Amino acid sequence: MNTSPMASLPWEIYDNSLYLSGLLAIALMSVTMMLATRPTWLEAPLNGLDKMYLLHKWTGILAVVFAALHWLIEMGDDVIKSLFGRDGRLPEEDFSGFIEMMRDAAEDIGEWAVYLVFAMLVLTLWKRFPYNIWRYVHRVMPVLYLLLAFHAVLLAPLVWWQQPIGLLMGLLLIGGSVAGIVSLRGVIGQSLQVKGSIHAISTTAPGITEVECQLDKKWQGHSAGQFAFVTFNRIEGAHPFTIASADHGDGQVTFKIKALGDYTKRLDHKLKVGQLVTVEGPYGRFNFKPKKPTATQIWIAGGIGVTPFLARLEELKNQPEQSTMVQMHYATHDSATDPFVKRLQQACISLSHIQLHIHDSNADKK
Repeated sequence: MNTSPMASLPWEIYDNSLYLSGLLAIALMSVTMMLATRPTWLEAPLNGLDKMYLLHKWTGILAVVFAALHWLIEMGDDVIKSLFGRDGRLPEEDFSGFIEMMRDAAEDIGEWAVYLVFAMLVLTLWKRFPYNIWRYVHRVMPVLYLLLAFHAVLLAPLVWWQQPIGLLMGLLLIGGSVAGIVSLRGVIGQSLQVKGSIHAISTTAPGITEVECQLDKKWQGHSAGQFAFVTFNRIEGAHPFTIASADHGDGQVTFKIKALGDYTKRLDHKLKVGQLVTVEGPYGRFNFKPKKPTATQIWIAGGIGVTPFLARLEELKNQPEQSTMVQMHYATHDSATDPFVKRLQQACISLSHIQLHIHDSNADKK
């Protein structure tokens, strides 16, 4: 029996919306998985790992949004059937018994995997959820991705694989699957990991711990403004901290760590001199190089955010030929008790091209 174009239109819209939302969901999930491996070759085009992780966050959120849309559309076929009937629906692809069984399994697996992905997103956006627990829960994500990739491969229309969209989808699925396996094996960033030990620990101010580490010869050096992932304890995992010292070619790096969360608040009581440490990096594109040699730079910092500038000031002492005119503004609640004020003043004494401005909110109240 022939079906009029108008009768089949609702089903065409339904099918295309279902497949398009699924394609966008798995494509964005694939990009999210690949970005999670911290590919260093993407740092330059994306302007640093911090920007890469911001992109990772939003591709993940959008992936879940399209996955939710895909699920809602799938659940809506009964509504279309009740409103327009089934006569206009295109016939389903015919497969053999084994393939059909695998497709049924892929459909069930995909549905439950999506439910778990929804739960993962809720936990990720719930800021009060403990990080040390979330870190272990998040390790399930590569498994969920591989299940959803299986769902996508089995249920994507056969005609897609004969078109450019199939090639693109295939490349994304391969890239995402490789990234998932790398994540499950726990080797993300392994090529940039360097072993070392804690050389010195000091408390420079209430809530701020300075940790000086001596790394082995594998450390490739760093530039002022870069950061690294530091592992003091394998159970706690790696955490990103800005490198607060200039590179002297001797493998010594210093981190100033402020007690901001559950992990960093307990850190000063857990560290000891001689303790083994793993540092992964360096990462980041906090570039101090001026676009115009004669231009005056303006640096603005406050609190622990001053660490990259301290590293740059130390770097300029050793490489004065890189000096440019700088107006530095540092904001503090109380310059009399802020340890960074004294360090900045001492660092700027021998750097005549650096003009330091201290903005003391406590002094403004007097």
